[in-house]
Amino acid sequence: MKSFLFHRFIYLLSREVSFLIQKCIVLKDRKMKRIILITGGVRSGKSSYAEKLALSLSTNPIYMATARVWDEEFRQRVIRHQQARGPEWTNIEEEKELSKHPIEGRVVLIDCVTLWCTNYFFEDEGNVLESLEKVKKEFDRFTDQESTFIFVTNEIGLGGTSENELQRKFADLQGWMNQYIAAKADDVIWMVCGIPMKIKERIA
Repeated sequence: MKSFLFHRFIYLLSREVSFLIQKCIVLKDRKMKRIILITGGVRSGKSSYAEKLALSLSTNPIYMATARVWDEEFRQRVIRHQQARGPEWTNIEEEKELSKHPIEGRVVLIDCVTLWCTNYFFEDEGNVLESLEKVKKEFDRFTDQESTFIFVTNEIGLGGTSENELQRKFADLQGWMNQYIAAKADDVIWMVCGIPMKIKERIA
């Protein structure tokens, strides 16, 4: 009887230890996920800083370009940019559905949120609320993966209010989406004259 109880105790103890180990592994993996938002004005150094940051975090980061390829001339421009980045990058061209690409455990640079929002905005014929809801849902699906995400965006509202109604609507869409990403981001970096200023930082 004592032998039975002893073996039963050892069995239950081993199961508990195994459970704790698995839990620690899961918690460790969760810490891998990180969302970084890099924002600023035109030619403020956002993309350059984002690329350097990605390469400091991975030897083979992913570059996810959201620009829509309108014609052959623009396609050639995209190819030149890919070649300039070098062979260490994995290049992905995706206009809207970022989440359909499996990037689990990778460092991915998304350049940029502005063009990403533009693709939804024009397909929805300028319907700001409809586009915003779609982009938010796609953002949540995409960032559900355990990866390091570096989003590049623009503060297009800093230049004042446009006289063009369509431009004003898009500025609203962009601003609201920037706020949404920033609220969920672990780190937010503001670029000024090529200098990164951290305005939000995850502790630990």
